[in-house]
Amino acid sequence: MDEHRASSSRRRRSLYHNLGGGRFADIIFWKNKKESGTILAVFTLIWFLFEVVEYPFITFICQILLLSIFIFLIWSYIGSSQLIQSKPPSINDLRISESTWRFLFNKINWFIIKLYDISSGKDFRLLFLAVVSLWILSVVGNYFSSLTLLYIVFVGLETIPMLYEQYEEELTYAASKSGRDMKKLLNKFNSKVINKIPKAQAKTRRTM
Repeated sequence: MDEHRASSSRRRRSLYHNLGGGRFADIIFWKNKKESGTILAVFTLIWFLFEVVEYPFITFICQILLLSIFIFLIWSYIGSSQLIQSKPPSINDLRISESTWRFLFNKINWFIIKLYDISSGKDFRLLFLAVVSLWILSVVGNYFSSLTLLYIVFVGLETIPMLYEQYEEELTYAASKSGRDMKKLLNKFNSKVINKIPKAQAKTRRTM
């Protein structure tokens, strides 16, 4: 039992580190529930506005910018008149930090290197899996819009690792049990069907 718990904790840590082990992995594994829930709620609201309500994208962006301008204008006016103690953010607070851009460029470079490594054919199994996955996504994309497909992928990223972490033992047991059952079915199929097919060598010996 102790060895099983230790192995499950090692798998959990390895899955967390395979996803980067940083802020992205914290969001995926809901380490910060408030931040993960906020991001999921924002993506759900965007998907609802554009897919269900069919809100125009340009109108949405313009109205968000107008609302931001009015908020900063009123906030700066009230802050300068000292009606409230909180001051509006400075220009330095609104700048995107270099670490954020560096993180984004590192992820883009990692994706390009990974794509080139898969395309080189060094790991045929990974190449086959990538081709099949992309083909399935291209077929599924015919039935869903791009935003809906991205939303489904995002919800899967935010729920599947968390559910796997919570129910890892049950999923591992179910996967091993299904693997054993599949192996038994293959053995039965081999013994009842494949092994009863006469081989070519036996036929040639009988003819001789």
